[in-house]
Amino acid sequence: MPAVDKLLLEEALQDSPQTRSLLSVFEEDAGTLTDYTNQLLQAMQRVYGAQNEMCLATQQLSKQLLAYEKQNFALGKGDEEVISTLHYFSKVVDELNVLHTELAKQLADTMVLPIIQFREKDLTEVSTLKDLFGLASNDVSSLLEHDLSMAKYSRLPKKKENEKVKTEVVKEVAAARRKQHLSSLQYYCALNALQYRKRMAMVEPMMGFAHGQINFFKKGAEMFSQSMDSFLSSVADMVQSIQVELEGEAEKMRVSQQELLSAEESVYTPDCDVAAPQINRNLIQKAGYLNLRNKTGLVSTTWERLYFFTQGGNLMCQPRGAVAGGLIQDLDNCSVMALDCEDRRYCFQITTPTGKSGIILQAESRKENEEWICAINNISRQIYLTDNPEAVAIKLNQTALQAVTPITSFGKKQESSCPSQSLKNSEMENDKIVPTATVSIPEAEELIAPGTPIQFDIVLPATEFLDQNRGSRRINPFGETEDDTFPEAEDSLLQQMFIVRFLGSMAVKTDNTTEVIYEAMRQVLAARAIHNIFRMTESHLMVTSQTLRLIDPQTQVSRANFELTSVTQFAAHQENKRLVGFVVRMPESTGGESLSTYVFESNSEGEKICYAINLGKEIIEVQKDPEALAQLMLSIPLTNDGKYVLLNDQPDDNDGSPSENRGAESEA
Repeated sequence: MPAVDKLLLEEALQDSPQTRSLLSVFEEDAGTLTDYTNQLLQAMQRVYGAQNEMCLATQQLSKQLLAYEKQNFALGKGDEEVISTLHYFSKVVDELNVLHTELAKQLADTMVLPIIQFREKDLTEVSTLKDLFGLASNDVSSLLEHDLSMAKYSRLPKKKENEKVKTEVVKEVAAARRKQHLSSLQYYCALNALQYRKRMAMVEPMMGFAHGQINFFKKGAEMFSQSMDSFLSSVADMVQSIQVELEGEAEKMRVSQQELLSAEESVYTPDCDVAAPQINRNLIQKAGYLNLRNKTGLVSTTWERLYFFTQGGNLMCQPRGAVAGGLIQDLDNCSVMALDCEDRRYCFQITTPTGKSGIILQAESRKENEEWICAINNISRQIYLTDNPEAVAIKLNQTALQAVTPITSFGKKQESSCPSQSLKNSEMENDKIVPTATVSIPEAEELIAPGTPIQFDIVLPATEFLDQNRGSRRINPFGETEDDTFPEAEDSLLQQMFIVRFLGSMAVKTDNTTEVIYEAMRQVLAARAIHNIFRMTESHLMVTSQTLRLIDPQTQVSRANFELTSVTQFAAHQENKRLVGFVVRMPESTGGESLSTYVFESNSEGEKICYAINLGKEIIEVQKDPEALAQLMLSIPLTNDGKYVLLNDQPDDNDGSPSENRGAESEA
C-alpha cells in the first residue's frame, strides 16, 4: 500500500502557519469524504431497498401461485397440471425467497451497516473534534485568553519583578497552551486515523455486497464462484493488512500522545530556564513567533506577534491565515545586537549593511533571544552559501569558544606573497614584498599576558564627543579634533580611504612577530562571541604617508590618530580576509613605551590596507633619498594632481581628495 500522509504530532504545540496550512488540507479531505460517504450510503440503501422489495415480491409471488388452486374458475377443469406446475414454481420461488431474504440480511450487515458506522462514528468524531479544536484555537474567547495571557507575559517589567504576578501570568500562558495542545493532539490523531479508515470503509461494504451476491448465486446456480474466490480472498487479505497497520499506527500514536502529554511543564512555560539556558549557537536557520515593533505615530508604538522564519539569506514573516510568508529583511552582511528596551525584555535589533536601523523584534525567552541573534549573525556571514554550512558554523563557534584556552594555531604561517609582514622581516624585490621564514611560533603567554582586558570601543561616538566639548576645548588622548581639514594630508604623497569597523584592542607584550596580531584577533573575536557583543563602530580609515587616521563618517571628526612610524607590525587574517590588525608603540608618561594591538573588520580585503600601510612606510624611507623617491614615483601610477592611486584596477580621474577617494574602495 502507498504511504499515508500524516500530521506530525510534534508540531501541534507550536501551531505554526505551515502546520495550519497542512491541517486545512486534511480538513478539506475530511469534508470531501463526508459528502462522498453520504452519496455512497444513499446508493447502497437503494440497493438494499431493492433487495427487500425483491423478498416481498417473491413472497407475494409464491402466495399468488398457490392461490391459483383456490380460485373458483367457471371453466377450471383440466387445470391439475397447471396447478401442480404452479405448486412447483411456488416451491422454487419460496426457495428463492429464502435466498433473497438471506441476501438482504447479508447486505444490511456487511454493506449498509459498515458505511453507517463509519459515518456515525469516525466522521462524526472528526467533526466533533474539529469543533473542539476550533473552540480551543480559533474561538474568539480562546484566542483572546491566550493573547491576553501572552500580552501580560510580554509586558512583565524588566525591573522590580513581582514573582507572584510573574508566576500567575506564566501559569495562565501554560494553561492556555496545554488546553490548545490537548485538543490539537486529539484532532490530529483522528485525522491521521481517518486516512486509514476511509480506505477500509470504501472497500469493506463492497466486499460484503460481493460476498452476499456470490453466496446467493452459489446456492442458486453455483455461478461465478471460482472466478470470484481468489479476488475476494485477496481483498480480504488487503483489508486485514490495513487493519493490522491501523492497529499498529494507532498504538504508536497513543504512545506518542502519552509521551508528549507527559512532558515536563517547561514545554508550555516560556523562559523556563533563565539562569543557564542551553543555547545552540550553530544555527543557520531559525523559525518561531516573535513580537514585531511597529510605529503608529511620532512617539507611539505597537507590538504585533507574528511567525518569523529564515529562508536562505532572508528573514520572512507569515501572518496567521496566510498561505506563504513575505520578505521582511535581507540578512546578508547585516548586523544584529541585543537591544535594551524600556518596556520590553529580550529585544534585539537588525541593522542594514549601510548602518540604517532596521526592525526591532522581541523573543519570548532569553534562550530564543540569543539563538535568534546567533542565527542571524551566522546568516549575515553568508555561511548558508557554503557546501556544508552546519560544519562551518560549528567550526567558527568552536574557534571562538576555544579562545578561552591559549593556543597559537590561529595563524601559524604566512604565505610568501603576503604584503602584511613587518618591515623588519621583509625586503623589496621586483616591487613585491618577500618575507623571511618564520623560525618559531611563540606561546600565547609570550605574546599577550593572561587576563589582559579588551577594549571594544576605541573612543566615544563623535556626536557625544562634540556635545561634551561645546563651549570649551580639551586635549583628547586619542587625538580627536573638531577640525575636519587635515593639513598634513594636503602635503601627503599618499591618501587612501577604507571603511572599517573597530572590533577591539588590547595591550601586548611584544611586537617582534605578526603572531601577536593573530593571537589578539583570536582573543577579541572569542570575547565578542562569548559575551554576545555584536555592536561595532564604523569609521573611515585614512592611510597617508605620515599617519593612520580613524574618521567619523558622518561628522568627519578624527576619532584617533597614529603616527605611521609608531606602527611596528600589521597583518591581515589568513582565512577571514576582511580582518586586519596592527601594533602601535606609544610612549608613556613614566618614560617607557606601551604596545597595543588594534583589530578591525574592513569592507575590502585586509591585504589592501596592509599594502597601503607598507607603501606609506616605504615613502617615509625614500623621502630621505630624492633619487629613490623619484624611482618609486615612476613605478606607481599617479592621479592627475600627483597623488598615488592604490588598489584600483581602473585609472582614477578624480583629484584624489578624501571625499572622492572614498568611492575607490572595494566593497566586501
